[in-house]
Amino acid sequence: MAAQPKGERVTRYPTLFLTERGQRHQAAALRGAPPELEVVVLRQPDRNLLLTRLRDAAFLITERSGRVDGEMIWGAPKLKLIVRLGSLVHDIDLVAARAAGVAVCAQPQRVAIMVAEHIVMQMLVLAKRLRQIEVAALAGREESESHRTDEDTFSYNWTRQSDIGGLWGRTVGILGFGETGVELARRLKGWNCRVIYHRRRRLAPDVEDELDIRYSEREDLLAASDFLVNLLPYSPQTDHSLGRAEFARMKPGSYLVSSGSGSVIDEPALADALRSGHLAGAALDTFEWEPLPPDNPLVLMAVSDPCLNLLLTPHTAAGAPPRGSAFSRADDYAPILQFLHAEPIANRVV
Repeated sequence: MAAQPKGERVTRYPTLFLTERGQRHQAAALRGAPPELEVVVLRQPDRNLLLTRLRDAAFLITERSGRVDGEMIWGAPKLKLIVRLGSLVHDIDLVAARAAGVAVCAQPQRVAIMVAEHIVMQMLVLAKRLRQIEVAALAGREESESHRTDEDTFSYNWTRQSDIGGLWGRTVGILGFGETGVELARRLKGWNCRVIYHRRRRLAPDVEDELDIRYSEREDLLAASDFLVNLLPYSPQTDHSLGRAEFARMKPGSYLVSSGSGSVIDEPALADALRSGHLAGAALDTFEWEPLPPDNPLVLMAVSDPCLNLLLTPHTAAGAPPRGSAFSRADDYAPILQFLHAEPIANRVV
């Protein structure tokens, strides 16, 4: 809960923050709360507790939580604004909110956008074999003499590379389709990609149409994807859920990209799939053990063969704050402050 500045009397509005994320993210959300709000975070509360807490709530923030239905809205007589963290509001009863005079807004998540951008980079690095071709470019040349280039004089692919591809028209399968998956799908539209996804609860058909994505059963997704994108969060059910059997089911010559929980990936099994050539490459930003230990099988492979189509980044997909500062979740509360200051609410839908 945010501390109240000394010597100031601040009206504190009861604010309910619903999430499915763990303690570390919850603590960050509380640190980012402004002093005007008295924030209570609930992770997957039972229905009775949820309805009880809503009775006094002035503001409701939902993050990766279930549907905000009419019973919740009508059962919160003091509710002024619902903030959906993310860009989709399909899980909020907008008709009930409008009838009850409750404003609703979507708050796009900078972290999700940054990770989506990183994933596009990961896919491009793999498809275009950037590690390999940079080494080749710096190693020397096969042709005996260099010539100054002009419109007719140049040496295309002078290192005689092969199997350099791209993203255009490829099938991208996303496992764990949350806010990052939404932002990734939006960014892949311009690449003419076929995007399929799998998650516990299938999205509504109108949301699928808006994002130009299609639901797939997990096993079918593994077999159909040119790029398999892991965005699964950690749970006992997802622990090492991508291992030898899953890699064997993937299309020969396909790629694995992972910016979900590191412990979802069986890293020795992935190393074997790369070593055998069944997978054409992999890019990971998260790992089972962090920081990366030097005996990690993927580290050993990457160090021993700089031309290997393997990209390992140090859990930086979400970006990094300026040196000397820390990540803040203060933006989560920006729409509420806009409401309290009688300013236009960004991304308002009701």
